[in-house]
Amino acid sequence: MRPAAEFDSFADTYDADIARALSVSGESKDYFANGRVGWLRERLRNLAERPGFAIDYGCGTGGSSVLLSEQLGAASVVGLDVSTRSLEVARSHHDSKARRFLSFEEYSPRGEADVVYCNGVFHHIPPAERGTAVGYILRCLRPGGVFALWENNPWNPGARYVMAHCAFDRNAVPLTPPEAHNLVRNGGFQILSTDFLFIFPRMLKLLRPLEPWLSRFPLGAQYMVLCRKPTS
Repeated sequence: MRPAAEFDSFADTYDADIARALSVSGESKDYFANGRVGWLRERLRNLAERPGFAIDYGCGTGGSSVLLSEQLGAASVVGLDVSTRSLEVARSHHDSKARRFLSFEEYSPRGEADVVYCNGVFHHIPPAERGTAVGYILRCLRPGGVFALWENNPWNPGARYVMAHCAFDRNAVPLTPPEAHNLVRNGGFQILSTDFLFIFPRMLKLLRPLEPWLSRFPLGAQYMVLCRKPTS
């Protein structure tokens, strides 16, 4: 992953940086964050999964960790990040009895998480180090636990535009969906599904009810690879 100091430099301007980059879509970061976690909630419901303990891998300033508590109903959430400053911001705004924010050094994987949520992190990890990150996540999960890997879709022009205009994404190395599939399979996971979301910008929002029907096609600005740790 890129050096912690580099992410620290963006912690206090994260909201403004992402809002500027996403302005082309006509939506705020909250629209996308709620959409991701809401989509995951429905997928978990279909699997009869009710996570009690969730990990937000690469939690940043903690907004998604709150959604894991509120939308998934997780009684306990641990947000992990490499950036000390981002963790400070997360703790100051979102720390509670149900949520903790820790560095990777402060948390030891113990095979107890029901779900690990990860959004837009792996494109910041050098390709040679991604397998190690997947191994860490595998060790965090209980047997049968679920890993939700969200990434920007480099086949989508809008996603490429946003990354090119986002201060903390300019040095990122995107993952294509096949690359993500190979990564998690090689790391020991069983792939359950792949969904593509956020096809229509705000100006075409009347078409958004079609998105669930189109989620299998690689059109959306982001995709989620949902996979499971084997039970044995």
